[in-house]
Amino acid sequence: MARPLRVEYPNAFYHAISRGNGGQSIFQTDKDKEKFLAILQKAVDRYSLRVHTYCLMANHYHLLLETPEANLSSAMQWLNVSYTCYFNKKYGHSGHLFQGRFKAILVDADTYLQQLSRYIHLNPVRAELFPNPLDYRWSSYRALIGKISPPSFLTTDWLLSSFGSQKKRGMKRYKEFVESGNIKPLIDPHKDMEGGFILGGKAFVNWVKQTFLANREDEKEIPQLRILKPRVSPEKVVHEVCKELGCSEQQVRAKGRKKNRAREMAIYIARGLSGKGCSELGVYFGGVSGALITMMANRVAKQEITDKALASSIQRVQNRIFNI
Repeated sequence: MARPLRVEYPNAFYHAISRGNGGQSIFQTDKDKEKFLAILQKAVDRYSLRVHTYCLMANHYHLLLETPEANLSSAMQWLNVSYTCYFNKKYGHSGHLFQGRFKAILVDADTYLQQLSRYIHLNPVRAELFPNPLDYRWSSYRALIGKISPPSFLTTDWLLSSFGSQKKRGMKRYKEFVESGNIKPLIDPHKDMEGGFILGGKAFVNWVKQTFLANREDEKEIPQLRILKPRVSPEKVVHEVCKELGCSEQQVRAKGRKKNRAREMAIYIARGLSGKGCSELGVYFGGVSGALITMMANRVAKQEITDKALASSIQRVQNRIFNI
């Protein structure tokens, strides 16, 4: 099984989902749900998580969470393994409880947190378990609208503040937001996902691609990366480098001139973003060998670590390429 694509950074938001292996139930009784929430509390304490929304269903669960310490994979693995140990011991089972690796969607919270929270809380209604999300005990909805005290692991301020500066007003508006919509035609916010992994506006998607995916080299292990990894033409790279450094395209593409920073920068960026091989880039940059392209790009990569001016210049070029 191919590894799922993960991007982890401080204060990232995710919609995390885990399903029972083969569709099996992961909660046999209410006691199991209580135990899962107790383990979730420990995960929050251990990994400094912030849980903004949750919903436990019979054969899967949803978490809308934030990771201040960029540790999503470690936290989710600990949560699922800990609960699996409890479940298998209680029911005399062995092996996997959950279906493969958990699914995690990287979320642009400013744009999608409200919609996702509503979608998660309406799971029991869409499943026709209850006519109103207020009737379902095993989600964060009742706590968010003030019907019960929130569990200590649940963070409510961030979401409620987006509905009003005063907490009670935010609760009232959030309740109206969740319950006023017609359930059946409710649009699944996940339809806007980019590459089955990123949920956000264009600027957010471009930022993730440029910041976290552009220079990753594990495409064979993660086929999903081939879809999401940004591809930019060498022509576009050269155009932006020329704007940044005030030089001509001929200066950048022509070989022979020594200490040509613009040329080396363009080669470095093009190798990372164009998806073209070094031999192909060698043809574009004046008919040089692929080995020379590799050598020049590696030289810039080393210089970028210590040369702050160079690093800033490269960053500005990449930001303009991706309209960030």
